[in-house]
Amino acid sequence: MSLVKTSLLNGIAVAVKIASALVLNKILAVYVGPAGYAIIGQFQNAVSIVVSLAGGVVATGVTKATAQHFDDEAKQHAVWQTAIRFSLGASLIAGTCLLFVSHWLSEWLLQRTEMSSLFFWLALTLPAMAANNLLMAIVNGKKEVDIYVMVNIIGSVISMLVTGLLAFNFGLYGALVAFTINPAIVLLSTTAIVVRRNWFKARFLWGQMNRSALHELSKFYLMGLASALIMPATFMLIRDHLVTELGVTATGYWQASWKISEIYLMLVTSTLSVYYLPRIAEIRTASELKSEIIKVYRFVLPIVLMCTLVIFILRDFIIHTIFTTEFAPMRELFPWQLAGDVMKIGSWILGFIMLGRAMIKLFLITEITFSISLVLLNWLLVGDFGLVGVSMAYATNYCLHWVCMWYLVKHEMRRMELVHDQS
Repeated sequence: MSLVKTSLLNGIAVAVKIASALVLNKILAVYVGPAGYAIIGQFQNAVSIVVSLAGGVVATGVTKATAQHFDDEAKQHAVWQTAIRFSLGASLIAGTCLLFVSHWLSEWLLQRTEMSSLFFWLALTLPAMAANNLLMAIVNGKKEVDIYVMVNIIGSVISMLVTGLLAFNFGLYGALVAFTINPAIVLLSTTAIVVRRNWFKARFLWGQMNRSALHELSKFYLMGLASALIMPATFMLIRDHLVTELGVTATGYWQASWKISEIYLMLVTSTLSVYYLPRIAEIRTASELKSEIIKVYRFVLPIVLMCTLVIFILRDFIIHTIFTTEFAPMRELFPWQLAGDVMKIGSWILGFIMLGRAMIKLFLITEITFSISLVLLNWLLVGDFGLVGVSMAYATNYCLHWVCMWYLVKHEMRRMELVHDQS
C-alpha cells in the first residue's frame, strides 16, 4: 500500500484519536490541574517501562518479521507463537514483582502511598496489554491497514469514555486507574474485529517457542527494551529535576506542552509505524532505501512544518480551549517545543532505519547517548533559563540526534552498496 493511501486511511484513525485526546485532555485539565498532569505523566512513563519489561517491546519485531516473511506463513506462525509465549511469561513475572514493590513505587513515583493499588491493577492487566500489542503488530505486519484503522478508532473512543468517566467520578485516582485497565478493555474489541481473519486461528497463534524465531525477536527485544526503558526513565528524571527546581505546578506546564506535541504528531508517528517500518524491512538495496527516505521526507516534513506554524499562531487559543487558564504560563514553551518537534520527526525518519534493519549496537549506543545528553542539557539550561530551558534542551538534543542519524544511515547505505556489489 502506498505512503499516501496509508496516511489517508491512518489519518482517519488519528483524527478520531486526536479528537478523543482533546476531549479527554480538557476533562483532565479541569479535574486534575497542572500538578495532576505532572503525576499522570510520571505514572504513564512507569506503565510504559513495566509493559516493556513484560515483553511488549517484541511487537516491533513481530511487525518486522511478519512483513519480511510475507511469502512464508510457517515462519510467520513460528514468530507469533514464540512472541506470545515469551510475552505471557514475561507479563506474569513482571506482574508478580509489581505486587511486591507497589507501596515503594507509589511513594517514590506518586509521592503518596495510598495509590499503591494502582500497581495491583497494572499487574492484573499486563497480559492483556501484551496480547493487544501483539495482535496489533500482526495486523500491521500483514499490512491490513483497514483493520488497523478500525481497531485504533474503537480503542481511542473506549479509552476516552473510560478515562473521562473515572476522572469525572474519582479525580486523579480514577484517571490513573483508567490508564491501567483501558488496554484490557481494548483487547476485547481488537479480538472481536480480527477473529474472522484467516490468520486468527489458535494453531497459528499458540504453539512451541521456536529457537530461530526467538533469536530474531531477541534483537528487537533488546532495542525495544532499551528505548522503552531509557526514554521514560529520562523523562522521569527530568520531571524530578523540574519538581525540585521549579515545583510540581511548573512541571505540569511542561507536561501539558509535551501532550500537545504528542497529540498533533500522532499522524506522523503512527504513519511511520504503519507504513515505514514494514517497508524498510522489505528493502534490499541502498538505492531503494535512499529513494524511500526522500519520499517520506518530502511527504512528512511539510506536514509537520505546517502543523507547527498553525499551532504557534493559535497557541493562546489552544491553551484556553483544551486546557484552562491555569495553564497560561506554558505559552513561553511553544517556540522551542515546536522547533524540537520538527527536529524529532526529522531524526526519527532516519532512526526508524535502525529498527527496520535491526542495527542493534548502534541503536543502543545512540539511545543511551542522547538520553543522557537530554538530561544533562535539561539540568544545564533549566538552571540558566528556568522552565523554558527544558524545551530548549529538547530542541537542541534532537538537532544533534538528527545530524548523528544522517551520518549513521549514510554509512549503512554504503555498506549495503558494498554487499550488493560483492554479491
